[in-house]
Amino acid sequence: MTAVLAIAGTGLRRFLRDRSNYFFVFVFPLLLVVLIGLQFGGEGGESRAIVVGGSDLADQVATGLEDGGATVSRGGSVEDAQETIARGRADAAVVVTEADDAAFGAGEPVELDVVAGSSTQALAARQVVSVELGRVGNDQRGVLSLEAAGIPPDEALAAFDTVAAVGPTVARSTVGDDSLDEAFAGLGQFDLGAAQQVSLFVFLASLAGAASLIQSRQLGVTRRELAGPVTTTQVVAGEALGRFVVAFTQGAYIVAGTAVLFGVDWGDPVATGAVLVAFCAVSASVAMVFGSLLDSVNVASGVGVGVGLVVAALGGSMLPLELFPDNLLTVSAVTPHHWAYEAYAEITRRGGGVGDVLPQLGVLALMTAILLPLGAWLLRRSLARAL
Repeated sequence: MTAVLAIAGTGLRRFLRDRSNYFFVFVFPLLLVVLIGLQFGGEGGESRAIVVGGSDLADQVATGLEDGGATVSRGGSVEDAQETIARGRADAAVVVTEADDAAFGAGEPVELDVVAGSSTQALAARQVVSVELGRVGNDQRGVLSLEAAGIPPDEALAAFDTVAAVGPTVARSTVGDDSLDEAFAGLGQFDLGAAQQVSLFVFLASLAGAASLIQSRQLGVTRRELAGPVTTTQVVAGEALGRFVVAFTQGAYIVAGTAVLFGVDWGDPVATGAVLVAFCAVSASVAMVFGSLLDSVNVASGVGVGVGLVVAALGGSMLPLELFPDNLLTVSAVTPHHWAYEAYAEITRRGGGVGDVLPQLGVLALMTAILLPLGAWLLRRSLARAL
């Protein structure tokens, strides 16, 4: 056991001896959390909405959105609104046609078209739109009911304005599926970015650590280890433990740093720790495979970064899984990032515990059970080749 720990410690010291790793391990992840928080954070600023149309209903919608805290502009056409959203100058647009206004005035059901962007801020804007459309609809139904009872329209409208000023209103969405709003409900500004970056950088740090396996063979470290009272099994276990320590150090630092600096709520610490350990085990196993298959440090570094970024993108570490189309979501399920993302979402957004993330932990454990023996076998073969 002492030999295994010594080999693992040697791998960790070699990793930390490279000064460039300090930036990528301790600084860059937190910078990305800030950038993603500013871009996708649901609490990063006011929602920006466009109201397309010039009818009375459009005016009421615009007023309601402004009352709900959104910055509202009026658009001339749907195409202009879509272009504005695509350029990132607005988060959502509500389209009100003349037919919608006529149906609204007659008390008939109205379903307005809402165009939303793909950021979490756009999802927050859509939620504001949903609430305000529901409030406007409730008020209109109430006004029509009072008019039917013989109360003049002006008095009926004034009565509802008075009620709105002194008490709560019942909001009801009329814009269709609100599953995305529910998925991101209660998400802090930096929570999403923190969960994504843990998986991204733990995986990248592990693949970067794979280069040390190659260096051990090239510099004769492995040969000297085996020259002493150390077995091949101990060398394999020590190298695997070293990769795991590198991964866990990276992940624990991001979790602690984001909690302290940005107030990220990681939920149940036991559940979060279990997910982090399981994901680090998978990452270390992948590093073992890469470090055993490749013989060049430069190739390992380049391939590791490229593969790490592609897998992270597919697994939801760059774009939330909730925004993936169904076919891409199916492909994403082969990545460990996908299951770590789902587990963190269950813990941080829905207050889940260890029992709630057992399916995700099971998949990560299965990946480790497949990849770690493969990496160990490949490392044994490479060690035999080096000797």
